[in-house]
Amino acid sequence: MNINAMQELTTVTLLLGFLLLANLSSPSPPPDPIVCSSGTTNCTVSNAYGTFPDRSTCRAAAAVFPASEEELVAAVADAAARGKKMKAATRYSHSIPKIACPGGDDGVIISTRRLNRIISIDANAMTAVVESGVVLKDLIEAAGKAGLALPYAPYWWGLTVGGMLGTGAHGSSFTGKGSAVHEYAVGIRIVTPAPAEEGYAKVRVLDVTDPDMDAVKVSLGVLGVISQVTLALQPLFKRSITFSERSDNNLQELAVTFGNQHKFADIAWFPGHRKALYRIDDRVPLNASGNGLFDFIGFRSTATFVTTANRLTEEDLEATRNSDGKCTDAILINSAITLAGYGLTNDGVLFTGYPVIGYQNRMQASGGCISSPKDSLITTCPWDPRIKGEFFYHTTISIALPRVKAFILDVQKLRDINSEALCGVELYNGILMRYVKASTTYLGKQEDMIDFDITYYRSHESMAPRLYEDVMEEIEQMALFKYNGLPHWGKNRNIAFDGVIKKYAKSEEFLKVKEKYDPNGLFSSEWSDQVLGIKGKTNITKEGCALEGLCICSEDKHCAPSKGYFCRSGKVYKDARVCTYLKV
Repeated sequence: MNINAMQELTTVTLLLGFLLLANLSSPSPPPDPIVCSSGTTNCTVSNAYGTFPDRSTCRAAAAVFPASEEELVAAVADAAARGKKMKAATRYSHSIPKIACPGGDDGVIISTRRLNRIISIDANAMTAVVESGVVLKDLIEAAGKAGLALPYAPYWWGLTVGGMLGTGAHGSSFTGKGSAVHEYAVGIRIVTPAPAEEGYAKVRVLDVTDPDMDAVKVSLGVLGVISQVTLALQPLFKRSITFSERSDNNLQELAVTFGNQHKFADIAWFPGHRKALYRIDDRVPLNASGNGLFDFIGFRSTATFVTTANRLTEEDLEATRNSDGKCTDAILINSAITLAGYGLTNDGVLFTGYPVIGYQNRMQASGGCISSPKDSLITTCPWDPRIKGEFFYHTTISIALPRVKAFILDVQKLRDINSEALCGVELYNGILMRYVKASTTYLGKQEDMIDFDITYYRSHESMAPRLYEDVMEEIEQMALFKYNGLPHWGKNRNIAFDGVIKKYAKSEEFLKVKEKYDPNGLFSSEWSDQVLGIKGKTNITKEGCALEGLCICSEDKHCAPSKGYFCRSGKVYKDARVCTYLKV
């Protein structure tokens, strides 16, 4: 099939898929990330996408599934008494790095999927006490029924409370305490190892007066397993959303100010087509008319044939180096999503126009593909590893507000050399820019920052270079090194974490708490030791390593010279070392 015909098929199947979405009520839920060959022994754990950044298989001797704090204490005590490494794993495992991988093949995975109770919602105190395995969707729904709201949250509701705290997950806002969920944690119960005389495990109970909270609220899972969290809520409120598409000519100026103009502002940037989508999103009075719903299209259950067709098309475009085709598909896909209101509906059924006004619990997050019965994979999440669907890198780096203008200008300079080079990110909803406030948390944001969230094509073959490989590598290195960006703990490739701990002013305070809670390093792993600067580096230097973001190339062999990709300097950020395609 020629590429034009394939593109036409993609457009047709995509639009058919959107029509089907309204009638699909039984997608296959995501698989459990923990798989054991014999009951609860001889196990592996992965992430939601089925592949870690280094493509390694994470093995463990056993997995346990405690259903109460008492069972959790027993599980930690048993492993500690035997000197076994441990890691907590969440229900859907959306952290891309190896956070859930215990050290060595004889470790223990502690799943929080059964620690999923809403313990209490106190309308008078405006708090929720939940177990750490509670999924964001269930927390939002329970709070809403009590007339309360979690003020800020990530957009994907398949995350667990413990997972959000472990990785510093956030939404977008500069108001109040900011958009990070951990800023609203006012109490935490965490199970840590203990000496033999204390039974090998103990429950530590913390509140906002405890200085250790600034370590535990963003912990990377190296302090223990969070059992329960108390979250501060607010009275349920309404919000109004309007998406406004504009030129990106003055994006560098508006990006810096827009976050202070609207309570839940964000910007989706489509650099290849010189456009930006501004989210005008604010609180409105409770008596404002509207019962809107935000069910983001990209998070809905999707017909497998649609997802597969889209993936096959992109693979063909990559194989034939057809950047024009990527730009054309980006226009078609984003035009269809725009017509559908990005998943907004004014009454929960139809999108009739802006603004869309609705209650916070119906507007703040979505993710319908996680929550329905099995249908033999006729439909599922677009990235489900059981189908040949979406497979991507997810580079997410936060840049301090004073440096944002210069970073955007640099990316635009790189884009202006060849605008087609950035059409690929537009197939994944562009570059999402979210606002995150400075935090006192030891591993939280150091300053008010804008989070640049970039999703882009990844090959199933580790040694296969990408179309315009060098452009994304240059942007990644520019953000990390020229602009001193901070990587999102739950996303990114290996190079983002190399030496990162030096960027945190209070990292020593964090390590002191780690030593106090887990002196034998039972909740540490090779990956966490590398990230925290304790031992080793996250970089893996080998043939082809730069193609996967495992290293920054210093020799041609780190790229793919046999396929025309050689290690060269960046075009705008000259200190970058990237894999550049050279016709030979």
